[in-house]
Amino acid sequence: MEDCIFCKIVNRELPGEIVYEDDRVLAFLDIHPKAPIHLLLVPKSHLASIQNEGSEDVAGELVSAAKHIAKEKGLSSYKLVFNVGREAGQTVNHLHLHLLSGGPSELTI
Repeated sequence: MEDCIFCKIVNRELPGEIVYEDDRVLAFLDIHPKAPIHLLLVPKSHLASIQNEGSEDVAGELVSAAKHIAKEKGLSSYKLVFNVGREAGQTVNHLHLHLLSGGPSELTI
């Protein structure tokens, strides 16, 4: 998607502090964090919302990646959030999962 900020981060056209990447998912720090650790996990291919056809498999990949990141970073407690639609707080029309945690004080992302 030409105007999508998350696609531009995935394509390295815009900067993002990337903390995880595999062949289908990219995770980076949220620029407006709501917790000490606030990551956004996005599929590398553009999908506007969890309401789109085929989003269930992609959502599962995002959740699996979030679990991997949490384990790798030593997070035993965290929140995973999908915002679906403008009224629910989805400000970027690219499916994304928020991973939020207070995290251990010594943790660095």
